[in-house]
Amino acid sequence: MPSGARDAVLKFYFGPMDCGKSTLALQMNYNHARQGRRGLVLTKHDRSGGPRVTSRIGLGRDAIEVEDSLDLVRLVTSYGQVDYLICDEACFYRVEQIEQLADLVDEHGVDVYAFGLASDFRSVMFPAAQRLFELADEVCRLQVEVLCWCGRPGQLNARVVGGVLVRTGEQVVIGDTGDAPVRYQVLCRRHHRSGELGEGTPAAR
Repeated sequence: MPSGARDAVLKFYFGPMDCGKSTLALQMNYNHARQGRRGLVLTKHDRSGGPRVTSRIGLGRDAIEVEDSLDLVRLVTSYGQVDYLICDEACFYRVEQIEQLADLVDEHGVDVYAFGLASDFRSVMFPAAQRLFELADEVCRLQVEVLCWCGRPGQLNARVVGGVLVRTGEQVVIGDTGDAPVRYQVLCRRHHRSGELGEGTPAAR
């Protein structure tokens, strides 16, 4: 490492849906690339259905899809010099891939900026997110305020099927797309626990 150079960092930015995680990921990539740094943008299960990072405010760019079989150390080292990684939807990565991100920071001097949810629709932490909490040099809750329908701060993501909040099923189910029968709604803790989605909606099942 050159004299005076800083250590690489692993940072995890988290928050509920609609708090601007993907928007920040895209902005951070722009800022680093503008300074001449060489980076890769990765994602998994983006709402677009393709290998892209997209935000709900309309921003987007192509990305590398993180398949379960992808070795992130091998990927990055195959590109030669890589200064940083933008890892969107990192909560959906395998735990082994989070370990690989830490290896890239510690052994290869690559800055890693990971973005994702902390917990699933049951309010249970994603395994990859838990490992990021354990390993990251910095963990940052995004401050863009998301509101529950009642006006309280939104903290948790509810899965809604047929207009009803559900608490069982696969941990990862893609929703909020044109043909998906599943949608997600941000709720405060009180209404996530009670299953109330707003006026005229049934409680959880």
